[in-house]
Amino acid sequence: MQTVETLNEGLKRAYTLKITAKDIDKKVDAEVKRVAPQIRMPGFRPGKVPANLVRKMHGEAIAQDALNNSIQEGVQKLLVEHKLRPAMQPSVSLEGDYAPGADAEIKVELEVLPDVPTPSIDGLKLERLTVPADDAAIDEQLQQLASNQKGWDDAPAKHKAATGDQVVMDFVGKTADGVAFEGGTGEGMAVEIGSGRLIPGFEDQLVGVKAGDEKTINVTFPEDYGSKDLAGKPATFDLKITAVKTAGETKIDDDFAKQLGLQDLEQLKGLLKGQIEQQLNGLTRTYMKRKLLDQLAAGHDFPVPPSMVEAEFQQIWHQLVHETEHEADPAAALAELESERDDYFKIAERRVRLGLLLSEIGTANGVEVSQQEMSRLVAQAAQQYGPEDRQRFIQYVQQEPMAAAQLRAPLFEDKVVDYLFDKAEISDREVTREELEAAIESDEGFDTGTHTRDHDNHKPKAKKAAAKKPAKAEAAADEAKAEEPAKKAAKPKKVEKADIEPAAPGDELVEAEPVKKAATKKAPAAKAEAAEEAPAKPAKKAPAKKKAD
Repeated sequence: MQTVETLNEGLKRAYTLKITAKDIDKKVDAEVKRVAPQIRMPGFRPGKVPANLVRKMHGEAIAQDALNNSIQEGVQKLLVEHKLRPAMQPSVSLEGDYAPGADAEIKVELEVLPDVPTPSIDGLKLERLTVPADDAAIDEQLQQLASNQKGWDDAPAKHKAATGDQVVMDFVGKTADGVAFEGGTGEGMAVEIGSGRLIPGFEDQLVGVKAGDEKTINVTFPEDYGSKDLAGKPATFDLKITAVKTAGETKIDDDFAKQLGLQDLEQLKGLLKGQIEQQLNGLTRTYMKRKLLDQLAAGHDFPVPPSMVEAEFQQIWHQLVHETEHEADPAAALAELESERDDYFKIAERRVRLGLLLSEIGTANGVEVSQQEMSRLVAQAAQQYGPEDRQRFIQYVQQEPMAAAQLRAPLFEDKVVDYLFDKAEISDREVTREELEAAIESDEGFDTGTHTRDHDNHKPKAKKAAAKKPAKAEAAADEAKAEEPAKKAAKPKKVEKADIEPAAPGDELVEAEPVKKAATKKAPAAKAEAAEEAPAKPAKKAPAKKKAD
């Protein structure tokens, strides 16, 4: 194989590879010998079909496979011999019109990872803002839990429903021309007035109804409603009120805890305290991590591969554009977003740079993700697929370095961050939860961005004080925000089912935000579905743009 470098500018490289017909023919001969014993042909005993007949029957397919294998081996040899570290999958194309029996000329274009300067990690100083999980926070969660678990008692016969009461009804939804629409009919649906569960205007018109009443209400479905046939359109609902209920008093005592599957109130308080502490620790870590990344970004500047930045930007931008579709005025939201395009591009560039920097720090200091940890990550990710596709997904990750790198990256980064926390000089300061959340949400935290594996929420400063800030840039990441816990305390696991009222038929059509069934994912069916995330190491295969097969 002959190799000629045709471009070497910055991080861009290009090469021309010439694979001789002789090398390709050798692979064809080897493949014919390998498959000949498996060929069945009338008139010949198994395994005795002559090689020339095998070539006649399958020669074209075998030659195509031989060419592709030669290209893949040639690209890998190029990467090894020239010590190239691709930032993204190399672009590989077959030059000219290839004819069997001729030499093959291959063009390889790629961007390489930069030589990251030795990171400066000495002198890091961080402030750890801590919030105690006090009794007031636990009591607040108890009250919220009790509110969600409240029972309902039948109201007196003449009782008129008020905000906070529960109304049970049968209903028939109709379009403006009086035709019942699909899924708009239901029986026994219960809703608490004022819960905000139903589309705007629906619950307000339930105030004053009594058991046995029949009423027709007028509503308009939201513009962003899930059903396109109903979105933004007026409708009526014929209601028959079957019951009105008032909230019963919920005592927070041992019996209440036992209803939740616990032993007593003290165990429930202990469970809530542990959850609150976990959330507060997550907030503390989010703040510390942001400040750490800010210091690293300020102390290091080096060129990054444009292709990685563009891929990261597109990932962010796609999510942000999607979010504008759910704004009250999508066109205005999109226009505002467009005015901040450059800011988000800088976020993408910072994310990529910090990703490379953290990778360098981790590698230089022996930070590793063990095989056991990687196996656990793959198993967890496989759970999002249907049972029939889980094994295919596992095999896909095992065969695709890019997919494996994407799964590994968040855990590796967390380990590097923990390493840097251990190296830093940390001072502690006790604050309130409100102060900690305000510190995280402050404008100072959004003037620059972080790379894709960072769970912080950096975004551009709002350009107008009265303007709504754009959606958080970090929401563009495909991974969950493991380090940014919800501001509201999570309910104990044994309580979750009790919090969900079974929906009556047609319920989804009057929900303010219909709950859609999570579609069972399918495992990637082809290697072409490689993850966008750039690996630190090149993928094993580099298929040609012009297929030889």
